[in-house]
Amino acid sequence: VAVAWPRPAPLPLRPPPAPRRRRVNGLGNPPAGGGAGRPAFADAAVQNLLYKMTGLNLQKVFRPVKKELKPPRYKLMTEAQLEEATRKAIEEAKEKLIMPPVLNEREPIDDVLAEDKFLEGSETTKYVFTDLTYSIPHRERFIVVREPNGVLRKATWEERDRMIQIFFPKEGRRVIPPVVFKDEHLVTVFQQDRHEDILNRCIAQFEPDSPDYIRVHHRTYDDIEKHGKYDLLRSTRHFGGMVWYLVNRKKTDGLLIDMIHRDLLDDATSLITLYHMLHPECQSAKEAKEGNLQGVDLIKVFVKTESQKEGYIQLALQAYEEATATSTAS
Repeated sequence: VAVAWPRPAPLPLRPPPAPRRRRVNGLGNPPAGGGAGRPAFADAAVQNLLYKMTGLNLQKVFRPVKKELKPPRYKLMTEAQLEEATRKAIEEAKEKLIMPPVLNEREPIDDVLAEDKFLEGSETTKYVFTDLTYSIPHRERFIVVREPNGVLRKATWEERDRMIQIFFPKEGRRVIPPVVFKDEHLVTVFQQDRHEDILNRCIAQFEPDSPDYIRVHHRTYDDIEKHGKYDLLRSTRHFGGMVWYLVNRKKTDGLLIDMIHRDLLDDATSLITLYHMLHPECQSAKEAKEGNLQGVDLIKVFVKTESQKEGYIQLALQAYEEATATSTAS
């Protein structure tokens, strides 16, 4: 049973504090025991590298969405009008490529406020009391639960999410999450190459520090890494989060090979630069710093000291250098 009041209840109780962040799971913060200089996802230097690697493919960003068929529209433009339309399209594309936040999993709420034994047995169901004051941020909204045994406690995160969605509906979000987010159904989604679609739905359905949000994102990234389908997320707002996850887990070999095969050497060096920022203790970071290495030299040192697929990456680099030499000679 959900009970709401329009103003804060006159109880001498404080609203739940802002959630404490764990330093594991979500990879939003430096790992426990990491150095004080270890960067976070939101740092400007990290964001710049991730944005560069994401790429800006206007055709992919603005690709048609499956809707009802309508006749195409054509416009005649002058050269100046075309340049202005292109500029606006690029600005809009940059907005669409803003990366969702990467946070660590929220701490569970397990706070008992009172145990009123005289109420035990008076009801057979729970009562949820929700403060509906509009000016209060949802994270600070006061929501408590009265158990049938008389215990008054703060609502869990799952209960809070349901109550907030009931009273303050958010477009694209359901009170009960769809079954498509269960692991057994994600397999089918991945087989259909709908990785971007499931991540978009996940962002709409869950809060970014919820366990389900983090689980779905990590499952999606792992499947892409396993099958080498990195291009599915390139030029989308999810590419940066995937790169951040893979670099944190030291699972960058496949992505590095993919970048070299696509002649994205600048992206490959950005990937290694980010790797060195997150793992400054590694041997390649030390050698790169001592020798001020860049470009192909940086990649070669990284492959020699850090890679688990040295042979594959060496072959990819060799093919790239041969192709570059051929094009230069011609």
